[in-house]
Amino acid sequence: MERDDDVTQTPVAALGVAPVRGVRSGALALLHRGPARRDLRERLIGAALFLCSVVSILTTVGIVAVLVIEAAAFFAEVSPLEFLTGTRWTPLFRPQHFGVLPLLAGSVLVAFGAALVALPVGLASAIYLSEYASPRVRRILKPSLEVLAGIPTVVYGYFALTFVTPMLRAVWPQTHVFNAASASIVIGIMIIPTVASLAEDAMSAVPNSLREAAYALGATRLEVATRTVVPAALSGISAAFILALSRAIGETMIVTIAAGATPNLTLNPLESVQTMTAYIAQVGLGEAPFGTIEYRTIFAVGLALFAVTLLMNIASTVVVRRFREGYE
Repeated sequence: MERDDDVTQTPVAALGVAPVRGVRSGALALLHRGPARRDLRERLIGAALFLCSVVSILTTVGIVAVLVIEAAAFFAEVSPLEFLTGTRWTPLFRPQHFGVLPLLAGSVLVAFGAALVALPVGLASAIYLSEYASPRVRRILKPSLEVLAGIPTVVYGYFALTFVTPMLRAVWPQTHVFNAASASIVIGIMIIPTVASLAEDAMSAVPNSLREAAYALGATRLEVATRTVVPAALSGISAAFILALSRAIGETMIVTIAAGATPNLTLNPLESVQTMTAYIAQVGLGEAPFGTIEYRTIFAVGLALFAVTLLMNIASTVVVRRFREGYE
């Protein structure tokens, strides 16, 4: 009777197949080669991602450097104090005045009006999508709402000029053809998706255990939404508000078409105003010769606009860190 090890070796011998030496060492080499290739691939991917990050950082640095260099040439001829505190802005006319406050006031007025439209409507939309809408309705309504963000701003501008302004003039006949109110309303409509989408994402991140606890205490759905979910998602909602306002301040085409080109230091939204972005678009068309002080006003105003948006982004970061809630 043969042993088991003899039986196991018999078929190979019977087939006449000679044992292949080095098979085991070749397999080990392949096993070692696989991780090496994966490591090389991961390093290449990491290097590519690092280069993308460096490109974005260098682009930002380049933009800031251009603004600072050209604005420094402007401030070499114009006092920064006059620029920041002056109430008249007429760099293209004689006598020239370089007070940026009318442009800043126009930008703030338009952004404030847009906030009155977008923040309550966007927050209400987010509450409905997060707390009231069924999954099927949410899948349909949220992408439909975000379509507003894809409409070209030049279309919004002509909509404000040809539709919203006549409605305002029918109610208030003293409304100027170009006015801040129509631009504010349309910009508010444009940034509703930003507020609604970001606020809804923040509210959806609130754990269901908080909602269930509120329902267990006898709270209604509205009370759960306004007294439990909204306070718990306050950091995300605040960040959505600030980012939407930054988007409103940086809007160009709507204010260029609908708000006018009059640097007017006023709080009346029915009058014509000019924002910082509208002025940059106006002078950027080539009305000012290259290298002149009129040309350099573009970069001075751009630097002021950059500082405003940077401060708003910093405020957004501070608010998020201050009111962030951690859940387990």
